[in-house]
Amino acid sequence: MAPRLLVWYDQHAATLPWRGTPDPYRVWLSEIMLQQTQVETVKAYYTRFLQAYPQITALAAAPLDDVLKLWEGLGYYSRARNLHKTARIIAYDMDGRFPQTVEALQQLPGIGRYTAGAIASIAFGVRAPVLDGNVTRVFARLLDLSDDTTQPATKTMLWARAESWLPHQRVGDYNQALMELGRTVCKPRQPLCHECPVQAQCKAFANDTQALRPVKKKRQPVPHYDVTAGLIWHDDGRLLIAQRPLDGLLGGLWEFPGGKAEDGETLPACLRRELREELAIEVEVGDLFTVVRHGFTHFKITLHAFTCRYLGGIPQKIGVHDWAWVSPDDLRRYSFGKADRAVIDELENRRNMLL
Repeated sequence: MAPRLLVWYDQHAATLPWRGTPDPYRVWLSEIMLQQTQVETVKAYYTRFLQAYPQITALAAAPLDDVLKLWEGLGYYSRARNLHKTARIIAYDMDGRFPQTVEALQQLPGIGRYTAGAIASIAFGVRAPVLDGNVTRVFARLLDLSDDTTQPATKTMLWARAESWLPHQRVGDYNQALMELGRTVCKPRQPLCHECPVQAQCKAFANDTQALRPVKKKRQPVPHYDVTAGLIWHDDGRLLIAQRPLDGLLGGLWEFPGGKAEDGETLPACLRRELREELAIEVEVGDLFTVVRHGFTHFKITLHAFTCRYLGGIPQKIGVHDWAWVSPDDLRRYSFGKADRAVIDELENRRNMLL
């Protein structure tokens, strides 16, 4: 399979800003950004990141807040936090040199088996397999696999098959060819089988079962939560914002403070409770300012943002990493999640209407 795939790759490989270089820093950066994110989205972020941090030492020296701000909009922010942690480890503990084995790479924050295999094979020519969503789909169709590909036993079998199919030469190009094939030809829906270089070896094509592969368990219903947020105004015209704990969902990002409503709790009561629990402050909850609907990977929220007047209590770092009183004009200097950025958009729209 490898010879045909490599010939196809040489002829059809997309021109991407991170290809054509074995620089492990650039390979690592691109692979982290490409996790759960479309190629077209990553291109601009990758270019901006390299302009800001051309070497790993520059990334290691940057404040985490600056890294998160540059990452803003790319999502899955734990990737940015782990990127920063790994940069500091490599720059300060490893003299700026990347580990060259899959095992050593997997010891670094944010690098799992797939990412380690990609870095090792592309940057260092190590004979290491990769198995992401695209490659899993290609293999499931090649094998006409009727087993659930999300199950551990099936994954173990696919990893073993991925390793057994590795060529002895150009393994980095071969792995990239597999990813490219899954992304551009062996698509989840309506695969372009007539363009596939390994069609003759594909059992699903022979059995006309491409649409049924890979087999995955049905998704569970996505839960929904009502969440409150406060636009808390100080008498001097500043707004209170809070930085989320560094670990967990949206860790390290800033937000308009608030939280999830409990069963039977009114939204204003929820907001007052959350502000006491997280910041130890008292507010007067006013009018509903805006409503934002947003989906995360495993749940959805409706964010209810209220205009609030600050009554008292020096903000405390109880359930937050940090807090700040800021001018509305300075909000864009901070890194916010998508739902909170929509609140800022509405705030700016209303202010512009008054000009």
